[in-house]
Amino acid sequence: MKTPVVTTQAPAAIGPYSQGISTGELVFVSGQLPIDPATGAMPEDVAAQAKQSLANVKAVLEAAGSSMELVVKTTIFLADIADFAAVNEVYAAAFPQPCPARSCFAVAALPKSAKIEIEAIAVTK
Repeated sequence: MKTPVVTTQAPAAIGPYSQGISTGELVFVSGQLPIDPATGAMPEDVAAQAKQSLANVKAVLEAAGSSMELVVKTTIFLADIADFAAVNEVYAAAFPQPCPARSCFAVAALPKSAKIEIEAIAVTK
């Protein structure tokens, strides 16, 4: 069984996908762009964008009955791999030890010209 996760605390989906899907034991959070759900604005610098993307991931997780502490895997998409160190610093502050497994990729471009997008998989409480 899969249940869509919907929250106004993260940006609405901009295409034919769900913010997240819960299977009861796991929650899959779609890639979160660094869009402020209240204003629709995106910060300029990559560290601020990483912080906003992580806040959006957190909002979807909480709507699904999970949390950042229960994340087991993340994927980070960067428009520029040179931003890796700045993003890593923000990311490290967002997750308690042990940190989740992670992949990080440089991509040719991201929607809305974002510098970062983050997706996550977590267990539910």
